[in-house]
Amino acid sequence: MYNDPQTRTLKELAEERGADLFGVAPAEGFLDKIYTGGMPQDIMGDCRSVVVIGVALLQGSIEPLPKGRAEYTNSLMAATVRLRSISYEVSRLLEKQGNQATIVPAEGSEFGYWYADRRTLRAGMSLRYAAYLAGLGQYGLSQNLITDEYGPRVRFMGIITDAELMPTGEKRALLSEKCKDCLKCVEACPVGALSPSGEMAREKCKEYMFTELSGLRCGMCLKACPVKHPLGRESGPSKA
Repeated sequence: MYNDPQTRTLKELAEERGADLFGVAPAEGFLDKIYTGGMPQDIMGDCRSVVVIGVALLQGSIEPLPKGRAEYTNSLMAATVRLRSISYEVSRLLEKQGNQATIVPAEGSEFGYWYADRRTLRAGMSLRYAAYLAGLGQYGLSQNLITDEYGPRVRFMGIITDAELMPTGEKRALLSEKCKDCLKCVEACPVGALSPSGEMAREKCKEYMFTELSGLRCGMCLKACPVKHPLGRESGPSKA
């Protein structure tokens, strides 16, 4: 999977700095008709690859929900801080190697922040789809990415680059088989923003978090998902 020396070097740096997941998506994968979001090519015209970096979320911030939402929100922000640091170092290495690189904001920041399109409530580019293309997981009904190692309890950040890196993903179904007969996230959503068809009422989600919760994050779909690494298992880098 990591036979390309440049990709392997980037992965080693990311994991050394604390990444739990690392993958590379080919920019051309965003041209597939099943994808309807923003394109990395709209950000960097000669983009060839999207590097995806993930860190596992703290179990202790999710299990008490809906109690401790301030602590859960702060834990998400802490994960974002770590991702920014790792992504910047990997981007700097890419540029030292003669490439260009820019960092895509973490998933989960699209509702109410300056990163989002105010009309569609969508980020400029879907990192979850990038992570899917990179082989890091498949979609769940909650629109979260269900990773093999950590279920949906992961936060992602991405790097758009003109470097032609070796893709790490294999062709998989878009929807996780583990979600096929499970509606736990749909049932757990306090405002009915999720549906059995996989559609998401983004406006309901936004209004709940930024009106009723005053900007704190909800997290109930993550808590409800039965696909997660067992409590007490040590989080660590993905095995190549």
